[in-house]
Amino acid sequence: MAQKRVTMADVAKLAGVSTTSVSLIMNNRQGTRLSAEAAIRVRAAADELGYRPNLTARALSTQKSHVIGFISEQVATDRLASGLIRGALQEAKRHGHVLFIAETEGEEGAVHDAVDALTDRQVDGIIYAATRPQSLHVPANVGSTPVVMLNAVSDDVADSVLADEYKGARNIIRLLLDAGHTENVVVLGRSLDHPADEWFTVAVQRRLAGIWDTLRERGVTPIAQLHCQPWSVINGYQAIHDLLQANVQPRAIICLNDRLAFGAYRALGEAGLKAGRDVAVVSFDDDDIAVYLDPMLTTAAAPFEEMGAHAVRLLLDGEHTPGEHLVPMPLRIRGSVKVPEKVGSRIEHPDDETNWVR
Repeated sequence: MAQKRVTMADVAKLAGVSTTSVSLIMNNRQGTRLSAEAAIRVRAAADELGYRPNLTARALSTQKSHVIGFISEQVATDRLASGLIRGALQEAKRHGHVLFIAETEGEEGAVHDAVDALTDRQVDGIIYAATRPQSLHVPANVGSTPVVMLNAVSDDVADSVLADEYKGARNIIRLLLDAGHTENVVVLGRSLDHPADEWFTVAVQRRLAGIWDTLRERGVTPIAQLHCQPWSVINGYQAIHDLLQANVQPRAIICLNDRLAFGAYRALGEAGLKAGRDVAVVSFDDDDIAVYLDPMLTTAAAPFEEMGAHAVRLLLDGEHTPGEHLVPMPLRIRGSVKVPEKVGSRIEHPDDETNWVR
């Protein structure tokens, strides 16, 4: 037979106080005349009985459920983007909140249904996340529930949390060029003259802008722009393989993501070339496999966990300034770029605009 739920009345009887007193103490109400000794008795009685507060009743009285909704299309199953959930979970827990996750898997109408499910449960706010930064529509049934876009933007929502792609790109290209790799540079992933398409997201636009602005400032003109889509290992391999077959040997490769870099490593190896020794390679994302390559890959990390945590903080901070919130991309400096001592000294003592990580 199911065990009867312990109530505030049970706690009050054991502690020798009123039910109202139990409510005030368990909800941490400030400014009451209840003694510290009474609070100790109540909490000891609650622990002894295994009392758990009725969250639905608490939400009705405090207008706070201590639950945050998290909607995404497939973040939970994406190897990199799952960091968005990890960061949000940890930050929510730190603030005494629970994360209620709804995956839509791109099904039509699923976002509308997810919003209904979350608002019915009186969540304190909703985080709407995407694996690739893109513009998303937030259904009107969200009502007055606060919403923060995570790794996405929306015309319907003021707050969005994104990686600082532009500054991250500038930082990693500065590292490459400061290390002396200014000749025979190749950009792998997208060419400037390719027309806008579904892959040309906000993040890609800013990543490319950071790369090219820095190259132009330093007077560096790449010898090739290798467009390929999607940014997969096989496409990265094929693009560099074909380039080498055409007797064009790069001295530095700027990969638009780590999967392209993995493919580039293989193509270089087949040609008797080695990343870090013969060809400098930089990339973006910091995929788990990056540290298992030989040499390990220098890359600008996607700060997904910090982004998830920041989205939670925004939801719980009713006094923040609405708008776009950018999270820095740390540089993971490894063996795929030879870094001279003078550049290493700068890395150890960075300026305010650079977030270097060895």
